[in-house]
Amino acid sequence: MTDQQRPAHHLPPADLLPWSDAVAELYRLPERFDETELGLVLDVARDVSKGVARPAAPVSTFLLGVAIGRGLADGSIDAEDRTSGLAHLARQVQAAALAVPLADAGPVAEEAGA
Repeated sequence: MTDQQRPAHHLPPADLLPWSDAVAELYRLPERFDETELGLVLDVARDVSKGVARPAAPVSTFLLGVAIGRGLADGSIDAEDRTSGLAHLARQVQAAALAVPLADAGPVAEEAGA
């Protein structure tokens, strides 16, 4: 299977850079994200989707973005080292998602398996 034939859900983070840049430009964000940062966000979405529920993935990544934005604004995350701040917050979200056994998640467990 060539890259042209690969399903969209198997795109590597680098292939999402043009989309990420276009959305950042649309919202007049000065920040542009690199392959590593996009990979971290995708990893969080994957782990939350599998560990909690699919609908929790976009909510979690949205909240991750809010936390990063606030951290940059208040100086608790250094703009020069944004990736490490993102990685730290991503690990926290992933740990929380993976710590919830699906059997204990109640109705959410059924949705995660869908």
